[in-house]
Parts: sequence; C-alpha cells; structure tokens
Amino acid sequence: MGRRVILVHGAWHGAWAWDRVLPLLAAAGVEATAIDLPGHGDDSGPFGDLHADAARLSRELDGLGSNVVLVGHSYGGAVITEAGVHHAVEHLVYVASFVLDAGESCTTALAAEAEAAGIDHQGRPDLGGGFIEGPDGTVSLDPLVAAACFYNDCDRATADWALARLGPQPLASLRQAPNGVAWTATPSTYAVCADDLAVHPDLQRLLARRCTTSVEWPTGHCPFLSRPELVAELLIELAFAPRWIAPTTRPARGDRHHLD
Repeated sequence: MGRRVILVHGAWHGAWAWDRVLPLLAAAGVEATAIDLPGHGDDSGPFGDLHADAARLSRELDGLGSNVVLVGHSYGGAVITEAGVHHAVEHLVYVASFVLDAGESCTTALAAEAEAAGIDHQGRPDLGGGFIEGPDGTVSLDPLVAAACFYNDCDRATADWALARLGPQPLASLRQAPNGVAWTATPSTYAVCADDLAVHPDLQRLLARRCTTSVEWPTGHCPFLSRPELVAELLIELAFAPRWIAPTTRPARGDRHHLD
C-alpha cells in the first residue's frame, strides 16, 4: 500500500480547493484527505493563527501512524513547515508555497535574497492591493484581484466557482514564523508554478532551493484547479516511490535521498 496524502489549503481557501485532485488520487489507489484549517471551508470553529493551524494539522496526523506525504499550497506551506516535524510525515510537498526558515514569515521569506536577485513585480496584479480588512483582524479579497492573482489560467466557470468559496484570512497568520522547521530534516519536493501571479515564480525558485528536489509547471497559482492531473501525477509518484532517506543537513535543490 502506498503512503497516505494529506492536503492543506492556502490562505482564503478551504479543503474544497483539492476537489479535482482527490478523485484522481482515489482512482490510483492513493488514500488522501483534504483538511479545513480552523474557520475555513466547512470548519465552523474560530479562526486560528499559524500555530493553531499547525496544531489542527498535527491532530490529524496523530491518528495516522506513519508514511504520510504532507502537501501545502501557498500559506499552507508555512503550516506544513511547522506541523511537518510530526513523526508520521515522510515527505513534504510545497505547491507555490512558503518554505519558511526559523524567524521567517510568509511576508518576509527570503526578502533580502529576492531583492538581491532583482525580482521584478512590475506589470503584475497586486494581491495586497485587494485586501479588505475586517474589524476582527481578518482580511478578505476583492474578487477582481483574487481572480487575477489566483485563477489567471482557469476558465471563467472554474474561477467563479472558486471565488464564491473564498473566505476571510487572519492577517496575523501571514506574519508569524513557524515554531518548527520540518524541511531541514524531512525530504521535500517543491512545485514551482511558472505563470503564478500571486507568488512570484522567481521567489518560488529561490524557495525551491531549500527542498530536496523540485518540479516546474506551466500553471498559475492554483494548479489543483487548472491542471489537477499535474498535481495528482506528482502525488501518486511520491505515494508509491521507494522510501526516502531524511537528509542529515539542509538539502540542496535537485539532490535525491533514496534507500538503495
């Protein structure tokens, strides 16, 4: 039997984001679960910060034993970075997401390196410009900005379906650093989304250097909606791959660690 896959959504989204991927995994015989972080999707509980989100994920992992592939999209990368130190996790997958180091947040990750690399944001939609702040410390998104940043490669019906499901996001969670940094000891794969208009692809490529290996897809920020077969193909491969050896030092991009 292959590894179990746990899918973690990004900011403003919910478990619904993975609806097109789950049937493809099931058809290949991969057990998979998409969770709602606190206050998102079908979870009616109060919102949490990054640490509460990671604790929610850790509780999910508690009952799974071992051999889990843990997947995080966008902000979900911060969540799996903290919760991924759990003994059940064998592999981390970052999809256009934040591979945070100690002391970093989603808003500060690799800021100096990105500036030194001359990453150019000109001509790109401004996600922050679409923030609508609520009185409870959450931010919602202007639908036009969300559509431009998240769903630029989706058909109109898909974009409308997703926009109708977006919810508020606690702003504090995007500004917090993880309490644990799983990728320093657990093998990982980064999926760069080359046409992403939310997280700059060049920043993703810098973040991907922290992972054991990486792939690059010709997609926008949400490949699970526009190209779910790409996401499923990668996760199926990881679910049935030979067991990876955890790196003893921070992994370099492209280095694979397998048992012989």
